[in-house]
Amino acid sequence: MKALPLVAIVGRPNVGKSTLFNRFADKRVLVEDTPGITRDRIAEEIEAAGRRVLLVDTAGLNPDATAPIEVAVQQQVQEAITAADAIMLVVDGQAGRLPLEDELARQLRKSDRPVCVVVNKIDEAAHRQRLHEFHALGLEPLRAVSAEHGAGAWDALDELVAALPAADDDADAPSSESPAGGDGALRIALVGRPNVGKSTLMNRLLGAPRVVVSEVPGTTRDAVDALLEHGGRRYRFIDTAGLRRAARRSEHVERGSALMTLRAIERAELALLLLDAAHGPGDQDIRLLSLLRARGCATALLLNKWDRVEAARDPAAQRRLEAEITRRLRPFADTPLLRLSALTGRGATRILPLVRELDAAHALRIPTAALNRWLRDSVASFEPAMATRGARRRPVKLLYATQIGTRPPRIVVFCS
Repeated sequence: MKALPLVAIVGRPNVGKSTLFNRFADKRVLVEDTPGITRDRIAEEIEAAGRRVLLVDTAGLNPDATAPIEVAVQQQVQEAITAADAIMLVVDGQAGRLPLEDELARQLRKSDRPVCVVVNKIDEAAHRQRLHEFHALGLEPLRAVSAEHGAGAWDALDELVAALPAADDDADAPSSESPAGGDGALRIALVGRPNVGKSTLMNRLLGAPRVVVSEVPGTTRDAVDALLEHGGRRYRFIDTAGLRRAARRSEHVERGSALMTLRAIERAELALLLLDAAHGPGDQDIRLLSLLRARGCATALLLNKWDRVEAARDPAAQRRLEAEITRRLRPFADTPLLRLSALTGRGATRILPLVRELDAAHALRIPTAALNRWLRDSVASFEPAMATRGARRRPVKLLYATQIGTRPPRIVVFCS
Protein backbone atom coordinates (compact mmCIF):
# COMPACT_ATOMS: atom_id res chain seq x y z
CA MET A 1 0.00 0.00 0.00
CA LYS A 2 1.10 3.57 -0.48
CA ALA A 3 2.75 5.20 2.49
CA LEU A 4 0.55 7.23 4.79
CA PRO A 5 1.47 10.89 5.32
CA LEU A 6 3.85 11.15 8.27
CA VAL A 7 3.16 13.78 10.95
CA ALA A 8 6.06 14.22 13.41
CA ILE A 9 5.71 15.73 16.89
CA VAL A 10 9.01 17.47 17.72
CA GLY A 11 10.35 19.79 20.39
CA ARG A 12 12.63 20.12 23.41
CA PRO A 13 12.54 17.51 26.19
CA ASN A 14 9.66 17.66 28.62
CA VAL A 15 7.41 20.06 26.70
CA GLY A 16 4.56 17.51 26.53
CA LYS A 17 5.14 15.75 23.21
CA SER A 18 4.36 12.26 24.50
CA THR A 19 1.31 13.49 26.41
CA LEU A 20 -0.03 14.96 23.15
CA PHE A 21 0.83 11.77 21.27
CA ASN A 22 -1.05 9.67 23.83
CA ARG A 23 -4.08 11.91 23.54
CA PHE A 24 -4.13 11.67 19.76
CA ALA A 25 -3.39 7.93 19.63
CA ASP A 26 -5.60 7.09 22.63
CA LYS A 27 -2.79 4.94 23.97
CA ARG A 28 -1.15 4.58 27.37
CA VAL A 29 2.55 4.61 26.52
CA LEU A 30 5.42 5.71 28.69
CA VAL A 31 5.16 9.31 29.98
CA GLU A 32 7.05 10.66 32.96
CA ASP A 33 7.84 14.13 34.26
CA THR A 34 11.55 13.56 33.58
CA PRO A 35 13.30 14.99 30.48
CA GLY A 36 14.48 12.48 27.90
CA ILE A 37 12.16 9.54 28.70
CA THR A 38 11.16 8.99 25.04
CA ARG A 39 14.24 7.61 23.27
CA ASP A 40 12.87 5.75 20.24
CA ARG A 41 10.44 7.08 17.72
CA ILE A 42 6.96 5.78 18.41
CA ALA A 43 4.40 5.70 15.59
CA GLU A 44 0.65 5.20 15.51
CA GLU A 45 -1.79 5.24 12.61
CA ILE A 46 -4.65 7.61 13.42
CA GLU A 47 -7.39 9.57 11.65
CA ALA A 48 -7.49 13.37 11.69
CA ALA A 49 -9.40 15.80 9.47
CA GLY A 50 -11.05 12.80 7.80
CA ARG A 51 -7.71 11.33 6.72
CA ARG A 52 -5.44 8.50 7.87
CA VAL A 53 -1.94 9.60 8.87
CA LEU A 54 1.03 8.07 10.67
CA LEU A 55 1.70 10.08 13.82
CA VAL A 56 5.28 9.88 15.14
CA ASP A 57 6.41 10.85 18.63
CA THR A 58 10.09 11.75 18.92
CA ALA A 59 12.66 12.18 21.65
CA GLY A 60 13.47 15.66 22.91
CA LEU A 61 15.92 17.71 20.85
CA ASN A 62 19.29 18.05 22.57
CA PRO A 63 22.14 19.42 20.40
CA ASP A 64 24.58 19.06 23.32
CA ALA A 65 24.26 15.25 23.48
CA THR A 66 27.66 13.51 23.69
CA ALA A 67 26.97 9.95 24.92
CA PRO A 68 26.78 7.44 22.02
CA ILE A 69 23.22 6.36 22.84
CA GLU A 70 22.09 9.99 23.09
CA VAL A 71 23.76 10.90 19.80
CA ALA A 72 21.93 7.98 18.15
CA VAL A 73 18.66 9.23 19.63
CA GLN A 74 19.24 12.71 18.19
CA GLN A 75 19.94 11.16 14.79
CA GLN A 76 16.56 9.44 14.98
CA VAL A 77 14.89 12.76 15.73
CA GLN A 78 16.52 14.39 12.72
CA GLU A 79 15.50 11.45 10.54
CA ALA A 80 11.91 11.86 11.67
CA ILE A 81 11.99 15.59 10.89
CA THR A 82 13.48 14.95 7.45
CA ALA A 83 10.99 12.19 6.61
CA ALA A 84 7.90 14.00 7.90
CA ASP A 85 5.23 15.35 5.57
CA ALA A 86 4.00 17.72 8.30
CA ILE A 87 5.50 18.81 11.62
CA MET A 88 3.91 19.76 14.92
CA LEU A 89 6.44 21.82 16.86
CA VAL A 90 5.59 21.71 20.57
CA VAL A 91 6.85 24.48 22.86
CA ASP A 92 6.38 25.13 26.57
CA GLY A 93 4.16 28.13 27.26
CA GLN A 94 5.33 28.28 30.87
CA ALA A 95 9.08 28.15 30.15
CA GLY A 96 8.90 30.57 27.21
CA ARG A 97 10.87 30.68 23.95
CA LEU A 98 14.42 29.28 24.02
CA PRO A 99 17.33 29.59 21.54
CA LEU A 100 17.02 25.93 20.50
CA GLU A 101 13.48 26.61 19.25
CA ASP A 102 14.67 29.65 17.29
CA GLU A 103 17.25 27.45 15.54
CA LEU A 104 14.70 24.73 14.77
CA ALA A 105 12.25 27.34 13.46
CA ARG A 106 14.90 28.63 11.04
CA GLN A 107 15.32 25.08 9.76
CA LEU A 108 11.59 24.54 9.34
CA ARG A 109 10.99 27.88 7.60
CA LYS A 110 13.21 26.67 4.73
CA SER A 111 10.87 23.71 4.15
CA ASP A 112 7.65 23.76 2.18
CA ARG A 113 5.99 21.28 4.55
CA PRO A 114 3.04 22.30 6.72
CA VAL A 115 4.11 23.27 10.25
CA CYS A 116 1.98 24.04 13.29
CA VAL A 117 3.47 25.58 16.45
CA VAL A 118 1.65 24.21 19.49
CA VAL A 119 2.13 26.24 22.66
CA ASN A 120 1.48 23.70 25.39
CA LYS A 121 0.58 24.11 29.06
CA ILE A 122 -1.92 26.89 28.39
CA ASP A 123 -4.31 25.50 30.99
CA GLU A 124 -6.35 28.64 31.65
CA ALA A 125 -7.69 31.48 29.50
CA ALA A 126 -5.53 33.94 31.42
CA HIS A 127 -2.42 32.12 30.15
CA ARG A 128 -3.15 32.81 26.46
CA GLN A 129 -1.03 35.96 26.54
CA ARG A 130 2.00 33.65 26.67
CA LEU A 131 1.47 32.91 22.95
CA HIS A 132 2.70 36.32 21.84
CA GLU A 133 6.43 35.75 22.30
CA PHE A 134 6.29 32.66 20.05
CA HIS A 135 5.21 34.77 17.05
CA ALA A 136 8.92 35.58 16.80
CA LEU A 137 9.49 32.01 15.51
CA GLY A 138 7.96 33.13 12.21
CA LEU A 139 5.83 29.99 11.83
CA GLU A 140 2.08 29.80 11.38
CA PRO A 141 -0.40 28.69 12.56
CA LEU A 142 0.28 29.21 16.26
CA ARG A 143 -2.13 27.41 18.58
CA ALA A 144 -2.58 27.30 22.36
CA VAL A 145 -3.26 23.83 23.80
CA SER A 146 -3.31 21.94 27.05
CA ALA A 147 -2.00 18.43 26.40
CA GLU A 148 -2.91 17.44 29.96
CA HIS A 149 -6.56 18.46 29.64
CA GLY A 150 -6.98 18.20 25.86
CA ALA A 151 -8.06 21.78 25.21
CA GLY A 152 -7.28 22.80 21.63
CA ALA A 153 -5.20 19.69 20.89
CA TRP A 154 -7.41 18.04 18.27
CA ASP A 155 -8.19 21.38 16.58
CA ALA A 156 -4.45 21.95 16.10
CA LEU A 157 -3.90 18.45 14.67
CA ASP A 158 -6.91 18.66 12.34
CA GLU A 159 -5.68 22.01 11.01
CA LEU A 160 -2.20 20.61 10.39
CA VAL A 161 -3.46 17.49 8.58
CA ALA A 162 -5.90 19.56 6.50
CA ALA A 163 -2.89 21.54 5.21
CA LEU A 164 -1.31 18.40 3.71
CA PRO A 165 -1.41 18.05 -0.09
CA ALA A 166 -4.46 16.19 -1.34
CA ALA A 167 -4.06 12.43 -1.34
CA ASP A 168 -4.39 10.29 -4.45
CA ASP A 169 -7.67 8.40 -4.69
CA ASP A 170 -5.88 5.09 -4.20
CA ALA A 171 -3.45 6.30 -1.52
CA ASP A 172 -5.05 4.24 1.24
CA ALA A 173 -6.12 1.27 -0.85
CA PRO A 174 -4.16 -1.84 0.18
CA SER A 175 -2.73 -4.12 -2.45
CA SER A 176 -2.99 -7.56 -0.90
CA GLU A 177 -1.52 -9.22 -3.99
CA SER A 178 1.87 -7.50 -3.77
CA PRO A 179 4.26 -8.58 -1.03
CA ALA A 180 6.88 -5.93 -1.56
CA GLY A 181 7.42 -2.48 -0.18
CA GLY A 182 8.37 0.56 -2.27
CA ASP A 183 11.80 -0.92 -3.08
CA GLY A 184 10.34 -4.19 -4.38
CA ALA A 185 11.74 -6.19 -1.47
CA LEU A 186 9.95 -8.77 0.65
CA ARG A 187 10.01 -7.54 4.27
CA ILE A 188 11.09 -10.17 6.83
CA ALA A 189 11.34 -9.47 10.57
CA LEU A 190 13.83 -11.36 12.74
CA VAL A 191 12.22 -11.53 16.17
CA GLY A 192 12.78 -13.31 19.45
CA ARG A 193 13.93 -12.91 23.02
CA PRO A 194 17.19 -11.05 23.78
CA ASN A 195 20.44 -12.83 22.91
CA VAL A 196 18.98 -15.66 20.83
CA GLY A 197 21.22 -14.77 17.87
CA LYS A 198 19.10 -12.48 15.68
CA SER A 199 21.93 -10.10 14.84
CA THR A 200 24.38 -12.98 14.28
CA LEU A 201 21.92 -14.58 11.87
CA MET A 202 21.38 -11.31 10.02
CA ASN A 203 25.12 -10.89 9.55
CA ARG A 204 25.34 -14.50 8.38
CA LEU A 205 22.61 -13.94 5.77
CA LEU A 206 24.17 -10.70 4.56
CA GLY A 207 27.69 -12.13 4.51
CA ALA A 208 29.02 -9.09 6.36
CA PRO A 209 29.01 -7.72 9.95
CA ARG A 210 26.29 -5.12 9.34
CA VAL A 211 24.81 -5.36 12.86
CA VAL A 212 26.59 -5.09 16.21
CA VAL A 213 26.79 -8.49 17.91
CA SER A 214 27.47 -8.94 21.62
CA GLU A 215 26.93 -11.53 24.32
CA VAL A 216 25.26 -8.78 26.33
CA PRO A 217 21.45 -9.15 25.93
CA GLY A 218 19.73 -6.13 24.46
CA THR A 219 22.57 -4.84 22.26
CA THR A 220 20.08 -4.12 19.47
CA ARG A 221 17.86 -1.27 20.66
CA ASP A 222 16.00 -0.43 17.46
CA ALA A 223 14.77 -2.17 14.32
CA VAL A 224 17.63 -2.30 11.76
CA ASP A 225 16.89 -2.84 8.07
CA ALA A 226 19.24 -4.43 5.54
CA LEU A 227 18.64 -5.34 1.90
CA LEU A 228 19.71 -8.68 0.41
CA GLU A 229 19.50 -9.65 -3.27
CA HIS A 230 19.63 -13.37 -4.04
CA GLY A 231 18.47 -15.43 -7.00
CA GLY A 232 16.86 -12.45 -8.70
CA ARG A 233 14.76 -11.53 -5.65
CA ARG A 234 15.11 -8.78 -3.06
CA TYR A 235 14.69 -9.41 0.66
CA ARG A 236 14.61 -6.71 3.34
CA PHE A 237 15.56 -8.24 6.67
CA ILE A 238 14.60 -6.30 9.81
CA ASP A 239 16.71 -7.10 12.87
CA THR A 240 14.63 -6.18 15.92
CA ALA A 241 15.37 -5.61 19.59
CA GLY A 242 14.80 -8.64 21.77
CA LEU A 243 11.41 -8.76 23.46
CA ARG A 244 11.24 -9.94 27.06
CA ARG A 245 8.24 -9.96 29.37
CA ALA A 246 6.81 -6.52 30.14
CA ALA A 247 7.52 -6.98 33.86
CA ARG A 248 11.25 -7.28 33.07
CA ARG A 249 11.45 -4.13 30.94
CA SER A 250 13.00 -1.97 33.62
CA GLU A 251 14.86 0.46 31.38
CA HIS A 252 12.90 3.15 29.58
CA VAL A 253 14.93 2.63 26.43
CA GLU A 254 14.07 -1.07 26.45
CA ARG A 255 10.36 -0.28 26.65
CA GLY A 256 10.75 1.99 23.66
CA SER A 257 12.67 -0.74 21.82
CA ALA A 258 9.79 -3.14 22.47
CA LEU A 259 7.38 -0.70 20.84
CA MET A 260 9.69 -0.31 17.84
CA THR A 261 9.87 -4.11 17.54
CA LEU A 262 6.08 -4.32 17.47
CA ARG A 263 6.02 -1.63 14.76
CA ALA A 264 8.54 -3.69 12.75
CA ILE A 265 6.27 -6.73 13.05
CA GLU A 266 3.34 -4.68 11.77
CA ARG A 267 5.16 -3.67 8.58
CA ALA A 268 6.64 -7.12 7.84
CA GLU A 269 5.00 -9.69 5.57
CA LEU A 270 7.01 -12.59 6.98
CA ALA A 271 8.72 -13.26 10.32
CA LEU A 272 11.45 -15.60 11.46
CA LEU A 273 11.10 -16.30 15.19
CA LEU A 274 14.39 -17.42 16.70
CA LEU A 275 14.42 -19.79 19.67
CA ASP A 276 17.34 -20.78 21.85
CA ALA A 277 17.83 -24.51 21.22
CA ALA A 278 19.55 -25.00 24.58
CA HIS A 279 16.50 -23.80 26.51
CA GLY A 280 13.60 -24.53 24.16
CA PRO A 281 10.58 -22.27 23.69
CA GLY A 282 9.58 -20.18 26.71
CA ASP A 283 6.37 -18.37 27.58
CA GLN A 284 7.52 -15.20 25.83
CA ASP A 285 8.23 -17.18 22.64
CA ILE A 286 4.67 -18.53 22.72
CA ARG A 287 3.33 -14.98 23.22
CA LEU A 288 5.39 -13.74 20.29
CA LEU A 289 4.18 -16.58 18.09
CA SER A 290 0.58 -15.79 19.04
CA LEU A 291 1.15 -12.11 18.27
CA LEU A 292 2.62 -12.89 14.85
CA ARG A 293 -0.31 -15.15 14.02
CA ALA A 294 -2.81 -12.50 15.17
CA ARG A 295 -1.08 -9.93 12.92
CA GLY A 296 -1.44 -12.24 9.91
CA CYS A 297 2.33 -12.54 9.52
CA ALA A 298 3.60 -15.74 7.88
CA THR A 299 6.05 -17.23 10.38
CA ALA A 300 8.77 -19.87 10.59
CA LEU A 301 10.57 -21.02 13.75
CA LEU A 302 14.37 -21.12 13.74
CA LEU A 303 15.86 -23.27 16.48
CA ASN A 304 19.21 -21.50 16.79
CA LYS A 305 22.39 -22.60 18.62
CA TRP A 306 21.68 -26.24 17.74
CA ASP A 307 25.44 -26.76 17.59
CA ARG A 308 25.55 -26.39 21.39
CA VAL A 309 22.92 -29.10 21.79
CA GLU A 310 24.85 -31.49 19.54
CA ALA A 311 28.13 -30.63 21.30
CA ALA A 312 26.70 -32.07 24.52
CA ARG A 313 26.76 -35.53 22.84
CA ASP A 314 23.87 -36.77 24.92
CA PRO A 315 21.26 -38.41 22.64
CA ALA A 316 18.85 -38.94 25.54
CA ALA A 317 19.00 -35.23 26.44
CA GLN A 318 18.41 -34.31 22.79
CA ARG A 319 15.33 -36.52 22.63
CA ARG A 320 13.96 -34.98 25.84
CA LEU A 321 14.55 -31.47 24.46
CA GLU A 322 12.85 -32.29 21.15
CA ALA A 323 9.88 -33.79 23.00
CA GLU A 324 9.59 -30.66 25.14
CA ILE A 325 9.75 -28.44 22.04
CA THR A 326 7.02 -30.49 20.37
CA ARG A 327 4.84 -30.29 23.47
CA ARG A 328 5.21 -26.51 23.92
CA LEU A 329 4.57 -25.82 20.24
CA ARG A 330 1.62 -28.19 19.84
CA PRO A 331 -0.88 -25.31 19.19
CA PHE A 332 1.40 -24.18 16.36
CA ALA A 333 2.18 -27.56 14.86
CA ASP A 334 1.63 -26.21 11.34
CA THR A 335 4.48 -23.66 11.75
CA PRO A 336 7.69 -24.75 9.94
CA LEU A 337 10.68 -25.36 12.22
CA LEU A 338 14.31 -25.27 11.11
CA ARG A 339 17.34 -26.28 13.20
CA LEU A 340 20.45 -24.22 12.59
CA SER A 341 23.50 -22.47 14.00
CA ALA A 342 23.84 -18.81 13.03
CA LEU A 343 27.36 -18.82 14.48
CA THR A 344 28.74 -21.69 12.36
CA GLY A 345 26.36 -21.26 9.42
CA ARG A 346 24.99 -24.78 9.60
CA GLY A 347 21.43 -24.82 8.20
CA ALA A 348 21.55 -21.14 7.18
CA THR A 349 21.41 -21.97 3.46
CA ARG A 350 17.92 -23.44 3.99
CA ILE A 351 16.47 -20.16 5.25
CA LEU A 352 15.88 -18.38 1.92
CA PRO A 353 14.17 -21.43 0.32
CA LEU A 354 11.96 -21.61 3.42
CA VAL A 355 11.20 -17.89 3.09
CA ARG A 356 10.14 -18.41 -0.51
CA GLU A 357 7.83 -21.27 0.51
CA LEU A 358 6.29 -19.09 3.22
CA ASP A 359 5.78 -16.25 0.76
CA ALA A 360 4.05 -18.57 -1.71
CA ALA A 361 1.74 -19.88 1.02
CA HIS A 362 1.02 -16.32 2.17
CA ALA A 363 -0.05 -15.40 -1.37
CA LEU A 364 -2.04 -18.60 -1.95
CA ARG A 365 -5.38 -18.12 -3.73
CA ILE A 366 -7.75 -21.10 -3.66
CA PRO A 367 -10.37 -21.46 -6.43
CA THR A 368 -13.90 -21.14 -5.06
CA ALA A 369 -14.92 -24.55 -6.42
CA ALA A 370 -12.02 -26.30 -4.68
CA LEU A 371 -12.69 -24.38 -1.47
CA ASN A 372 -16.32 -25.46 -1.41
CA ARG A 373 -15.42 -29.08 -2.10
CA TRP A 374 -13.18 -28.92 0.97
CA LEU A 375 -16.00 -27.34 2.97
CA ARG A 376 -18.46 -30.04 1.91
CA ASP A 377 -16.03 -32.83 2.81
CA SER A 378 -15.27 -31.19 6.17
CA VAL A 379 -18.96 -30.89 7.06
CA ALA A 380 -19.46 -34.55 6.17
CA SER A 381 -16.57 -35.57 8.45
CA PHE A 382 -17.20 -33.21 11.37
CA GLU A 383 -20.77 -32.36 12.36
CA PRO A 384 -21.26 -28.58 12.77
CA ALA A 385 -22.13 -27.14 16.16
CA MET A 386 -25.74 -26.92 17.32
CA ALA A 387 -27.47 -23.55 17.44
CA THR A 388 -30.38 -22.74 19.74
CA ARG A 389 -33.30 -20.79 18.32
CA GLY A 390 -36.14 -20.42 20.75
CA ALA A 391 -36.84 -23.86 22.23
CA ARG A 392 -35.32 -25.72 19.28
CA ARG A 393 -31.76 -26.85 18.67
CA ARG A 394 -30.56 -27.49 15.15
CA PRO A 395 -27.12 -27.74 13.51
CA VAL A 396 -25.60 -24.69 11.89
CA LYS A 397 -25.72 -24.94 8.10
CA LEU A 398 -22.47 -23.98 6.39
CA LEU A 399 -23.64 -22.83 2.96
CA TYR A 400 -20.52 -21.87 0.99
CA ALA A 401 -17.09 -20.24 1.29
CA THR A 402 -15.08 -17.79 -0.75
CA GLN A 403 -11.61 -16.27 -0.45
CA ILE A 404 -11.59 -12.48 -0.08
CA GLY A 405 -7.87 -11.72 0.14
CA THR A 406 -4.28 -12.84 0.48
CA ARG A 407 -1.27 -12.00 2.66
CA PRO A 408 -2.62 -13.63 4.72
CA PRO A 409 -5.28 -15.68 2.90
CA ARG A 410 -8.69 -14.62 4.21
CA ILE A 411 -11.80 -16.78 3.76
CA VAL A 412 -15.41 -15.99 4.51
CA VAL A 413 -17.85 -18.83 5.25
CA PHE A 414 -21.57 -18.10 4.85
CA CYS A 415 -23.86 -19.98 7.20
CA SER A 416 -27.38 -20.01 8.54
